[in-house]
Amino acid sequence: MVKIVRKLYGLLIFIILISCKNTKQEPIAEPEINPRHNLTLIATGDNLFHITLINSHKQKDGSYDFNPIYTEIKELVQSADLAFINQETVMAGTRFGYSGYPAFNSPQSLAYTVKDTGFSIVNIANNHTMDMGRSGLHATLDFLEEIKGITVIGARTKGVSFRLFMENNIILGFLSYTYGLNGIPLPPEEPNLVSVINRTKMTQEINELRPLCDFLIVSMHWGEEYRLVEPDFFQKDLAVFLAQHNVDLIIGHHPHVLQRVELLPRPDGKQTLCFYSLGNFVSHQREKDRVLGGIMAVTFTKDGEELSISDYGLIPVVTHFENGYSNTKVYPYYSYTEDLLKKHLLHTRDNTMTFEYYKGVLNRLNTKIIMYNPF
Repeated sequence: MVKIVRKLYGLLIFIILISCKNTKQEPIAEPEINPRHNLTLIATGDNLFHITLINSHKQKDGSYDFNPIYTEIKELVQSADLAFINQETVMAGTRFGYSGYPAFNSPQSLAYTVKDTGFSIVNIANNHTMDMGRSGLHATLDFLEEIKGITVIGARTKGVSFRLFMENNIILGFLSYTYGLNGIPLPPEEPNLVSVINRTKMTQEINELRPLCDFLIVSMHWGEEYRLVEPDFFQKDLAVFLAQHNVDLIIGHHPHVLQRVELLPRPDGKQTLCFYSLGNFVSHQREKDRVLGGIMAVTFTKDGEELSISDYGLIPVVTHFENGYSNTKVYPYYSYTEDLLKKHLLHTRDNTMTFEYYKGVLNRLNTKIIMYNPF
């Protein structure tokens, strides 16, 4: 009996050995050490809705359809990992009435268009944030909070001022500030409702956020309106202040025209990348400088423990509209044509609005001008 058991045991071992020999052995994949990750971020300037923009997109049933404005830019926006927009106007609802300059209130359907276009980071810290007062801002914030996929920066009804975003194993930290609120004071009981430029407060918030993120980004609503290319002293001085606090990227807006890009030295040996002004994204302003805007494109890289901005540049855009403020559409500059330019309402009134003029502006911005979809 013992001999039989031994024979059976030996046969079993033999079968196992033969089976292993005939089985193809796959190499065990070793975990990647210090993998490289990239995150692409785009940012636009002012989404500024004048009453002509609102009225020209009203439908027969009384609703508003703003989707056609963004069709030419939608693919580009959605190609990035994250997309930022400065929403210059509040969306407080119908009870406040829709209005344009000087106190703006846009239809809430605009927010759905902004999201559908691909924007996930919506800044509302600007000089028009309080145009509809405290209740109007609360109504806007409450409404936007209900839209999944949109995160508001620059204002809040409660909580901390910063926001964190994680994509591709990279954490971006955002803060946002405005130079003012068109003379409207913040409610005494809500001093943190909107983030206003205050160096003591900014230092505190930057120091709190810095350890929580890989890259720290600050949105700044600042500067002198319509000052083309060259930022003013106030902007440059604040940019140095932010660089001294090791901010990685500054996204500037408010002047309604494009301004140059600059790299500033930091105490930690790196550099702060500053886009002083991205100009208008959407507007019906009536000067040729103000329909040329830009989309900032930045690539953040995490290579093991090494963090860097590995690429950046500006994608110019043109806000097109025709006679009667019809056919409003944002075009990437690289797809804007001579035929479209000739139809532009401003060109029909000002023949100095030419591609040569715009090329001259772009050549002065001190950054790579991107004439294709970089993503």
